[in-house]
Amino acid sequence: QVQLVESGGGLVQAGGSLRLSCAASGRTFSNYVMGWFRQAPGKAREFVAAISWSGSNTNYPDSVKGRFTISKDNAKNTVYLQMNSLKPEDTAVYYCAVSLRPYGSTWSRATGTSPVTYDYWGQGTQVTVSS
Repeated sequence: QVQLVESGGGLVQAGGSLRLSCAASGRTFSNYVMGWFRQAPGKAREFVAAISWSGSNTNYPDSVKGRFTISKDNAKNTVYLQMNSLKPEDTAVYYCAVSLRPYGSTWSRATGTSPVTYDYWGQGTQVTVSS
């Protein structure tokens, strides 16, 4: 079992910034991909960011590229999502997740982008961007 707890969500004005964090605990593991997804009411869950175990590889969709940055601290089993230049369309519940699925020796543009490849999910944290 792996438990994931998100924090850092809240209300912010358009153009502002937030940093989300996700702390993992429970069963120990050494190789994994961590990611962030978001879901607005009535819409499908959307990929936001993914990062390799080493932290050297990342993926972002065009909707957040250049504005959001994913990072991690393996010693703390924690992943972060720095969100800058926030827009009202970023309003959603944000979920962190961990994938144990092997991806071989090559990181690609698709790695970590599909929610079906993730094994554990957090409870989510609300991000609301006004005006």
